[in-house]
Amino acid sequence: MRIDSDSSRTATALDYVERVNRAIDFILQNLERPMQLEDIASVACFSPCHFHRVFRGLVGETLNQFVKRVRLERALAAMTHEPSRSVTDIALACGFGSSSDFSRSFKQRYGVSPSGFDLETFRKERRRDWQEAIADPAHRHLLDGLQPGENPDGFEVRFVRIPRRVVAYIRVLNSYTGSGVVDACHRLVEWAELRGLADGQWLGYMWDDPEIVPHEQCRYDVGLVVDHVEPDGEIGRIEFPEMTVAELEIRGAIDLEMRALDWLFKTWLPSSGYVPTDQPGFEAWLGRPFAHGMQHFELLLQLPVAPGARA
Repeated sequence: MRIDSDSSRTATALDYVERVNRAIDFILQNLERPMQLEDIASVACFSPCHFHRVFRGLVGETLNQFVKRVRLERALAAMTHEPSRSVTDIALACGFGSSSDFSRSFKQRYGVSPSGFDLETFRKERRRDWQEAIADPAHRHLLDGLQPGENPDGFEVRFVRIPRRVVAYIRVLNSYTGSGVVDACHRLVEWAELRGLADGQWLGYMWDDPEIVPHEQCRYDVGLVVDHVEPDGEIGRIEFPEMTVAELEIRGAIDLEMRALDWLFKTWLPSSGYVPTDQPGFEAWLGRPFAHGMQHFELLLQLPVAPGARA
């Protein structure tokens, strides 16, 4: 998240960004829990009355709209990757009080009940919208989805145990538009160089799946693993727990990365006996982010997973 107007980049404005990011992190890491306005406002060190206005001003949604939307989107992800899981189980795991509460909220947003929702068509439409947003017509076909069972690049998963990570990050909203992600990388690299940290482990991670979330609402965090950091303005701090990841190494263009993600989710995951956790998927850069420009990426894709019912 960034304050774009130079005249608005005051210490107070940046402090608001840091505090709202803190609230968003709290929400995303505690979606399964009941949430009260007072609790979230307290995390951000605002009074409940003022927090409502500040949150909406920076995020573009009210707090209630944001929480309900991300809960529904997490439920859609669970419906995609765990189709045998019951609606009630998914509803409770995503923070809804009951399956009826979930069904009511779902129908209000998507127009049909969860049982009547065409998830495959929905994801295809979102994928098409995303492709149109980031690629010109001549190259859009390069991002077409890889079909289940296809693996033309010979991808192979390796399991890696990742220790607890403290991450300094800059959050980019509407991350597929313009140069926001690259600009955030430059600012965080500059911040890291001043502190002698720039040769550490760089991460990029998204809390959102563009086949579920409208591309203009997708958030991307540019991050750097550090020993310790205090949040400061747009520089946030988040701590990820120890986790097991399914890892793929990528050295190529964006279309290679998209084929890797398609294979990982559509072919490997359904037969693996594993399910994704509620942590985001990571791009762990080999070197600094975008070190080879925008046409060639060298990174590790890391999908946090846990044993599923069949494992």
